Amino acid sequence: MRRSISIVILCVCACAYSAPAWAWGQEGHRIIAKIAYDHMSRKARKSVDRIMGQRGIIYWANWPDEIKSDTIYAQSIKDGWHYQDLESGLSDSLVMDALVHYRSVGGNLFRALDSLKAIMRDVETSRPRDLERAKRVQTEHVLRFIVHLSGDRYCPMHLAHMDDKGGNAVKMQWFGRNTNLHSVWDTKLIESQGYSYTEYAQMIEDEFGWKRKAIEQATDEELLRQSYHMVEDIYRYQETWDENTYHYIYRWHKDCEEQLYIAGIRLAKLLNEIF
Repeated sequence: MRRSISIVILCVCACAYSAPAWAWGQEGHRIIAKIAYDHMSRKARKSVDRIMGQRGIIYWANWPDEIKSDTIYAQSIKDGWHYQDLESGLSDSLVMDALVHYRSVGGNLFRALDSLKAIMRDVETSRPRDLERAKRVQTEHVLRFIVHLSGDRYCPMHLAHMDDKGGNAVKMQWFGRNTNLHSVWDTKLIESQGYSYTEYAQMIEDEFGWKRKAIEQATDEELLRQSYHMVEDIYRYQETWDENTYHYIYRWHKDCEEQLYIAGIRLAKLLNEIF
C-alpha cells in the first residue's frame, strides 16, 4: 500500500482557521447516502456493504460529525476537513483554482477529500482481503469520512464566506427563534418539509432524476462553480429578505433539494469508480 491510512487520516493537512461546521444535519447526510446507495453499481454496493455493513453507508453517514465531541480524529476538526470557505466576488477561474491549488486558510475540505479518496483507491487496488482487524477498521473510517465529506462538498454554507465563519455569524429568526444562516442550510430548510429521510430521498430522486446523466457527466470544477454562484445568490438574498420564514422556504427549498441530489449522485459516481 503506497500510503499509510493512519498517518493521512490523522494529518491530512494543517490550517490556521477553524469554525463550527455541521453540514446538512443528520437527515441531510442520510438523504445523500440513500440516493447514492440507490445509484451505486451492484459491485460497488457489495464492496461498500462488505466494509461498512449492509446499508452502512446510510447508517454511518453522520459519524464524522458525531465524533466531534471525542478525541478520535480530532485533527479533522482542527484542520477544517468539513468546509472550504471562499471569499466573496471570486472569478470563475479563481473558484475552480481553489479545487486544485489548496489554500492555507478557509478550511481543508478539498484537500482532505482528495487525500482520502486516494487512500481508498490504493486500498482497493492493492490490499489483500484478509487485512488485520486494525487496518480493516482504519479502512472503514476512511470510507465513512469519504461518504460524509462528499456530502459536505455540496452544502452551500460549507463553501461560504470566511469573514462570517461560513454563515455562523449571520443571525436570523426562524419562526420566531434565534438561529443563523449556517444552521438554516444545514438543517432547518430540510426539516421544514416534514419528511423522513427515506421519503425525502425518494421525492428528490423523483423530482430531479431527469438531471442524473448531466450531473454524472459534469466536472468537479463545473459543479463547484455552480455551488459557488448559489452561495453568492444566498448572500444577496439575505440583504433584501423580508424575514418571513415562509418566503425563505419558498425561495430556497428546491435549490437545497437539488444540492442534496447532486451530492448523492456524485457520491454514487465516486464509489462506482473506486470499487
